[in-house]
Amino acid sequence: MAREVWADGQAYEAYVGRWSRRVAEAFVRWLAVPPGRRWLDVGCGTGALTSTVLGQAVPAQVVGVDASHGFVTHARALVDDRRAAFQVGDARALPMPDRSVDVVVSGLALNFVPDPARAAAEFARALRPGGVAAAYVWDYAEGMAMMRHFWDAAIRLDPALADLDEARRFPICAPEPLRALWADAGLTAVSVRPIEVPTVFADFDEYWAPFLGGQGAAPAYLMAQPERHRAALREELAARVPTEPDGSIRLTARAWAVRGTAAG
Repeated sequence: MAREVWADGQAYEAYVGRWSRRVAEAFVRWLAVPPGRRWLDVGCGTGALTSTVLGQAVPAQVVGVDASHGFVTHARALVDDRRAAFQVGDARALPMPDRSVDVVVSGLALNFVPDPARAAAEFARALRPGGVAAAYVWDYAEGMAMMRHFWDAAIRLDPALADLDEARRFPICAPEPLRALWADAGLTAVSVRPIEVPTVFADFDEYWAPFLGGQGAAPAYLMAQPERHRAALREELAARVPTEPDGSIRLTARAWAVRGTAAG
């Protein structure tokens, strides 16, 4: 069974793309990059981070790179700005010359690269001296509540699923591993910080529906199951998530963000 699926941009937006956009706003403010710089967005997905850079950072150019043809197609259709360009590419072999960009960023993608250390080295290679490399990833272990509740419910029904849980699969999604990843790539002045945003759902159906889109690890697992198992998991999850008197579900999503500077 595939651990995750990345193809349908609209379904991904409904699942986590909309929350990524909220994290991206705080992330770009934190970077405080001066206007007129050339940006590279690695693992650009549906264009959430690229759109935020265009709206907040006044860049000269943003190039988005993603391994998914479907996501690149979605981003091209969504982002209508002459400063933006999107292409299919691999984070481990970026289609950029050495020292060619001022800022390399990545949102919710680095942990899915088969070799994150190689990707971080590529970030550093593409940066001009003094340029900034930065990324953010979900805190799967504790801070990304909508996914945490899902996997806790799924594992209660089937303990053998523990190895599919992103908290176990992605140990780099924590402050010290991220700090070490950046330092090992030769980046300096490395810092890590949390970014937390609210994820509010009107009711359980609104919470549940994005998992049916099949995009990402939890939805891919869910949609590979027979209907009877999906119904049991829905029931387990409905009993687990905290629900307000009005039926709404008010959770939070925390990401860890890391930044560093290319040596001169």
